[in-house]
Amino acid sequence: MKGVRRKVKVKPKSESPEQPNSKLRKIEKQQNTRVDDEKENKIQISIPKKKRKRTASKPLKIQYEKKEPANWRTVYNKIKEMRQENLAPVDTMGCGSWLSSDVSPKVSRYRTLISLMLSSQTRDEVTSATMEKLIRHGLDVDSILNTDDNTLDDLIRACGFHKRKVQYIKKTTQILKDKYDSDVPRTYEDVVSLPGVGPKMGHLLMTFAWNNPVGIGVDVHVHRISNRLGWVNTKTPEKTRVALESWLPREFWGRDGINKLLVGFGQTICKPIGPKCGICKVNDLCPSAFKANREKRRKTID
Repeated sequence: MKGVRRKVKVKPKSESPEQPNSKLRKIEKQQNTRVDDEKENKIQISIPKKKRKRTASKPLKIQYEKKEPANWRTVYNKIKEMRQENLAPVDTMGCGSWLSSDVSPKVSRYRTLISLMLSSQTRDEVTSATMEKLIRHGLDVDSILNTDDNTLDDLIRACGFHKRKVQYIKKTTQILKDKYDSDVPRTYEDVVSLPGVGPKMGHLLMTFAWNNPVGIGVDVHVHRISNRLGWVNTKTPEKTRVALESWLPREFWGRDGINKLLVGFGQTICKPIGPKCGICKVNDLCPSAFKANREKRRKTID
């Protein structure tokens, strides 16, 4: 019959058993809680890393075959001729120019050391002018120790890395006062242990201050020209020193030896950029002759 609604009985929902996924989640939650508790109960101890102690750099030990380059004496003598014809800054402003009989030997050696420390990353002309200022101020151990850092910095400001050099000069001067009776050390090992003094300075100081050339002082000029001439095949000045010492007779290590010769040659003719190969008397024996200029022209064209 129309208009009569049928009643439908709805069965109450019975509690369905836990689904597998919900069980897994519950187990994972319990495990995570247990792990967190274990972490809280553990005592974590952090052991600080040991700092490495700085040790003094050891001398470079490289063995080279003691083989003299062909015609090296001829090249050496021709460079010597050119040096006599062309005065270079190193001849009048190098570290040897500060050896003087007007002051005591100790002061003279100390000034040689200071000139070497100032010369790093600095042209000879600037180093010379700075030394003149220091001498007018007072350049001996006691005078420098009695000079405050700001005043000393003003005096050497024209030199490269002047602020760092102030610290090196002050520390080194104090060591000379305390350990060496206000004199420079007599051994190469003691010299290079001074703050701010490296192998090149050490060998030059031994040569000029004590007239004891225990090694060759190799700067950028000596390194560059020795490689250009084919006398060595090295990448650093220190390796160049070791290579040169393996074959060059000791008679060429002294005050008027290879360092002064090649430094002046590099300042006047065999320059780092634009070497004057056209007027060089060894361009017929130099494997690098005109090479630098050719490479410069090629770069310009490119």
